[in-house]
Formats: sequence, C-alpha cells, structure tokens
Amino acid sequence: MPRQTGIDDLDARLIALFTEQPHVGVLGASRTLGVARGTVQARLDRLEERGVITSYAPHVSSEALGYPVTAFCTLEIRQRQGHAPVVAHLSAIPEVLEIHSITGVGDLIVRIVARDNADLGRVIDEIIDDTHVLRANTAICLVTHLDHRTGPLVEAAAASKDS
Repeated sequence: MPRQTGIDDLDARLIALFTEQPHVGVLGASRTLGVARGTVQARLDRLEERGVITSYAPHVSSEALGYPVTAFCTLEIRQRQGHAPVVAHLSAIPEVLEIHSITGVGDLIVRIVARDNADLGRVIDEIIDDTHVLRANTAICLVTHLDHRTGPLVEAAAASKDS
C-alpha cells in the first residue's frame, strides 16, 4: 500500500489550531473546528503516524535561555568513515542545534548558538576539535528576518491536495 502524502483542509486547520493554541486539547479543538472529538483524535493520530506532526513540544527560545548569538558553520569533513563520527561529535555539543548534510561547498551545515562572540569562538573550537573535521567556515547571523515556520507550507499542501 503506498504511503499517503499531503493533507486536506481539515488537517491544515487542525495543525494551525494546535500551532497557535498548543493547550487547546482534543475537546477544545473539536469545538473550535466544529467537528466530532473522535474525528479530531483520528486525524491527529493519522498525522502523527504519517510523520506530519512530529512533536507537541514547546518551542524554546535560545535567546531567552541566554544564547543570543546564532551562527551557521559549514564543515568540510574526512569522508572515509562517513558522516557518523562527526555527527556524534557535534551532537555532544549543547550549543549545536541542527546538523544537515549538504551539497556544494562543504559537507555539513551546522546551526549553533552562543552567549556572545567570545563564547562563539569557544563553540567553534569545540566543533573543529575532531580529527574528521578538515575545515570550517562560519557566518554569524546579524538579524533573523524569518524564523523557522511551517504555517504557509501547511496551507499550500492542503490547497494542492484540494486542487
């Protein structure tokens, strides 16, 4: 059986509601959306099973935690042993928030945070303190104009399913 992809309008409205009001609960969602409680629960279960909804965890601000500096570090690595050793090394550094394999110049791009520029230097030193890391190129984020979002993507996915 092929894996189902996409979402419909009700799924999109359900995702938007839980994004905007994470504490709404199944009963509150059913009342707000005007559908049966069982429908809401079944839709949530299906969205989770399909991996569309990956978490109900709170969104945490690194800045509010005392880490106002964000940077992106592109790494070139020794590829003889693959990405796993470097990813394991980077995963042990608390200030490393994301790690992605990339194409083009570099092998990995890493999003990191720090308390200030001096602390950023310490984090970068920790990142490159691995025999598999050959070179690092870091860009400090001056202003975030658009933070991570999925709302417009959810709306577009529902609209394309309805077409």
